[in-house]
Amino acid sequence: MFELHPRLKADTIPVIDWPLCRILLMNECAWPWLVLVPRRHGITEIHELDAGDREMLIQEIAAISTRLQNLSGADKMNVAALGNMVPQLHIHVIARFKDDPAWPKPVFGFQTPNPYDAEFLAEHMPQMVDALGDGPG
Repeated sequence: MFELHPRLKADTIPVIDWPLCRILLMNECAWPWLVLVPRRHGITEIHELDAGDREMLIQEIAAISTRLQNLSGADKMNVAALGNMVPQLHIHVIARFKDDPAWPKPVFGFQTPNPYDAEFLAEHMPQMVDALGDGPG
């Protein structure tokens, strides 16, 4: 039974489900930032996934990274699976720019969160869903 960790639920906006992962938008408008959460109960580490799920996870990370870079025009894509604050396995995919507020440092804890406003989400979420499609294929 898959259930999203309360902290992820509070800090993100659901975008779309792919074959393995729920794709979430981090509610932080300073960076284009997606979070992939494998829909598997009790998994905290990548190595805990079975071989097929690990392969699918890598495919989904690569596809999300490519699509987010194409959408944003990012200079660099940061991909991280830390899990220090949230034990549920989740992977951050963050579009970075050489002129962004934290460059070249990590974005985690860099500033007080700056959430998206409802108008921006209403205008851009359909485009994001369309651009992400229904999976890595």
